[in-house]
Amino acid sequence: MHKIVALWAVPRSTSTAFEWMMRQRGDLECLHEPFGEAWYQGEEPLWHRYKEGEVVTPGLTLESVWADIQALAQNGPVFLKDFPHYISHMWDFEFLGHFTHAFLIRDPAKTITSMADKWPDFHEGEVGFPEQRALFDLLWALNGSPPPVIDSDDLLENPEGMTEAFCAAVGLPFKPEALSWEAGGDPSAHSWWDGGSFHSNLAKSTGLVAQPRRYVSLADLPERVHAVHRRMKPHYDRMFAHRLRPEEKA
Repeated sequence: MHKIVALWAVPRSTSTAFEWMMRQRGDLECLHEPFGEAWYQGEEPLWHRYKEGEVVTPGLTLESVWADIQALAQNGPVFLKDFPHYISHMWDFEFLGHFTHAFLIRDPAKTITSMADKWPDFHEGEVGFPEQRALFDLLWALNGSPPPVIDSDDLLENPEGMTEAFCAAVGLPFKPEALSWEAGGDPSAHSWWDGGSFHSNLAKSTGLVAQPRRYVSLADLPERVHAVHRRMKPHYDRMFAHRLRPEEKA
C-alpha cells in the first residue's frame, strides 16, 4: 500500500484551502472529508442535529469509506483532509498505523465564530477540538514523539515556509508551484456538503498568498458561544505549543 497522508483538522480551519493546494501538486489522489460524508450523510448518520428524513446515502458507511481509501492507496499515494471526531471510535493501533499523520489547528475564536455564522444551531460535538487533541496525544504516546502540527495563522502568514515544513515532516517533496493556481477553479466539485457553498472565496482565489494575521472578537456573540470557546481553548493551546515553525524542515 502507498502512503496515506492524513491532515486532521477542525471545521472552518482553512483546511479546504490547504487541500486545494495539495490538489495542485498532481502527484497525490486527494480526498475531501471522506469520513465526514458518511458521518453526516451515510446510511446511519452520527451527527448530533440529524433529524429523521434528512438526506442519507444507502451503502455509505465509515467502513465502506475506509475500504475505498485503502483501495485507492493500492494504486498510488493518497492525501486526505478530514476531522478526527468523525472516527474517534475507530482509533486502534492497526487503523492508525496505515496513515502518515499531521494536524492543522486554528484559533477556536475564529473557527467557532465562523461556525456560529454558518450554523447558528451548531452542536458542540461538531466543533472537533477535544477529539483532535485526543488523537494528537494518542499518536504521541504510541510513537514517542508529537506528530507534526501546523497552525492556520502561521500558514497564512508564511504559506511557502509552512508548506515546506509540512512536506518535510510528512515525507513529501516540496512543490512551490502548487501554492499558485488559476482563479475560477471549482472546489465544490470535490465537496459533498451543500454543494460546496462554503468555498466560494476559495474558487475566486489564485493561491495561498501571505496575509496579515487577523483577530476576531467574541463580544457580541451569545453566552453559549463563549462557553464553547472556553472549553475548546485548552485543547488548541496544547497543540499550539508543539506546532511546526518554517525553519523546521526535518
